[in-house]
Amino acid sequence: MSKPIMVHNTLNNTKMEFKTIEPNKVKMYVCGPTTYNYIHLGNARPIVVFDTIRRYLTYRGYEVTYIQNFTDVDDKIIKRAHEENDDPIKLAARYIDEFFKDVNALNVLPATKHPKVSEHMQEIIDFVQDIIDAGYGYVVDGDVYFAVRKYEEYGKLSGRNLDDMQAGARVDVDSRKQDPMDFALWKSAKPGEPAWDSPWGKGRPGWHIECSAMSRKYLGDQFDIHGGGQDLIFPHHENEVAQTECVTGKPMANYWLHNGFITINSEKMSKSLGNFFLLRDILDKFDSETVRFYLLSVHYRSPLDFDDEKLQVAQKGLERMKNCYAAMMNGLKAATAENTAEGAELIQKVNAVEEAFQDAMNDDFNTALASAALFDMAREINTYLKNEVLDKAALQKAADSYTALLNIMGLDFAASAGAADDGLVDDLMNLLIDLRKQARAEKNYAMADQIRNQLNEIGVLLEDTKQGTTWKRK
Repeated sequence: MSKPIMVHNTLNNTKMEFKTIEPNKVKMYVCGPTTYNYIHLGNARPIVVFDTIRRYLTYRGYEVTYIQNFTDVDDKIIKRAHEENDDPIKLAARYIDEFFKDVNALNVLPATKHPKVSEHMQEIIDFVQDIIDAGYGYVVDGDVYFAVRKYEEYGKLSGRNLDDMQAGARVDVDSRKQDPMDFALWKSAKPGEPAWDSPWGKGRPGWHIECSAMSRKYLGDQFDIHGGGQDLIFPHHENEVAQTECVTGKPMANYWLHNGFITINSEKMSKSLGNFFLLRDILDKFDSETVRFYLLSVHYRSPLDFDDEKLQVAQKGLERMKNCYAAMMNGLKAATAENTAEGAELIQKVNAVEEAFQDAMNDDFNTALASAALFDMAREINTYLKNEVLDKAALQKAADSYTALLNIMGLDFAASAGAADDGLVDDLMNLLIDLRKQARAEKNYAMADQIRNQLNEIGVLLEDTKQGTTWKRK
């Protein structure tokens, strides 16, 4: 029987057992980007974190419905569009296309659905009307506000006392509001801004209502996991809770998961502070697997400090695992024995490492410890490959296990090693290895050394082992 998954729930600041609403099904909503620029590394972290959590839940046998939205109607988009003399909706659509280019490079799986605010205006308007009908919304000159003090549990997610709070970063100070903390559900139209018809006149939605409406449409009144960055806890997620639960009377999400910031010199990376690095600029310097592995190198709730040195460490660690993977696949091709004692021992060690990996992920998705288990797997496999006789079944078990665990982390060494070229690279390398072997048999050591040296110059290392010659990329 599988061990339970324990998750840290922001709602009660407690680690607790994960239990789904429906057996073997997970409904999961993760806040996506506001699309007015290319994503930076700080934006990429929750995208990779929650993709990895989703992958692990799937590995554990859950059917995961994963919703990740796009905020394509927002003050920042309108401001950027005015600066570029562009249409806000078209500008947002262009950056959504660029978003997919960036996250595809990080091997992020597409969501079950990627809803856009602009395509769900009726659902948003209906939700605002539901809030008004429930007695929590009021209309002022075409604007609709949420009456925060009427919702007695306001502050339960962020742990804040309403009397001590300041208005959130995206909450306008407006003397027409009944309380300074009340936030906009619907904003009346202003000249030059996109607007839609509503019962309160032309306008557009406030930020928070968008996610409530889209999550409700695709996941229902109550779902399992709501995720996002730590900076969204207040006011965004706090307001989502209030405006949703005042209508449904149910907990919006049973588990709230939030990743920590990426920092630069201990200061949060953000566009507003101007200390951000665009993901695509980082991908010009480091390969995408290195960047993904770096983003998972610490626990998702911990801060992650950015510098090139840390990425270089991740790159070297990844190379060790890639080299092990290549040697394992070469060993599997050469393996001829079956049911050996050494093979049985390898299977036992692989099973133990797989269990350690699962234990790490079961403990609030601890990818740092899971990564350590991957290095342990590489060490056990490398040690086994020193044997003169290799057990095919044991190596196949190791390959299957290693591949499955790497897949959870979003790492595909088979693809990165050139498996997509139908084995052409392997065939060419085997041909060169055979030519070198023939040259050595004919005592033509100059030719054999020339093959080795020229391969080394282009980044390929040959290693002579007891089972024969293997190759790997530097």
